[in-house]
Amino acid sequence: MAAARASLGRILPESSILFLCDMQEKLRDRILYFPQIVSVAARMLKVAQLLDVPVLLTEQYPQGLGPTVPELGTQGIQAMSKTCFSMVPPLQQELDRRPHLQSVLLCGIETQACILNTALDLLDRGLQVHVAVDACSSQSEMNRLVSLDRMRQSGVFLSTSEALILQLVKDSTHPRFKEIQKIIKEPVPDIGLLSFFQGKNNPLLLNSRP
Repeated sequence: MAAARASLGRILPESSILFLCDMQEKLRDRILYFPQIVSVAARMLKVAQLLDVPVLLTEQYPQGLGPTVPELGTQGIQAMSKTCFSMVPPLQQELDRRPHLQSVLLCGIETQACILNTALDLLDRGLQVHVAVDACSSQSEMNRLVSLDRMRQSGVFLSTSEALILQLVKDSTHPRFKEIQKIIKEPVPDIGLLSFFQGKNNPLLLNSRP
């Protein structure tokens, strides 16, 4: 099978991995749209498990911020604890074990901290990075929006969870499609980004204007 062209950002289950970043108990009341973000990330996890896409999970200083919230559905997945603002250092060995890896699907918090720094570290390794914008958030709306634009400028693919899922499935004749269809048929919760993508002050639009 021909390798996916990095410029197109195509993703394949056999060369992709899902990163779930720091969705922890003590952050529950601090992060904007936290329940919605976790709900969407949980969908990504369910689909990854159906398609045999590996999943890696981190927790930022769990002694202080607590464990991963149970509604994410990561029971049985070993979380790697960290203090750095990137998932890559604690997951270095896991990445090294996967030389065939091409694409990382990234969900979690906070956008301007561990999501941004993880994305940049992954790009440094020559990997494609796909951020599910409906599965990422911050304590500050400004930090979230500007950091999404910062990642786009660096070559990260910004997408939605459903778009990523359909890329992975590729065909409605896929043997797991009916199970996955039930997951993506559930209404997507509002996470406050629609006005950003439509707004005249959206840096994503400003940067693309002649």
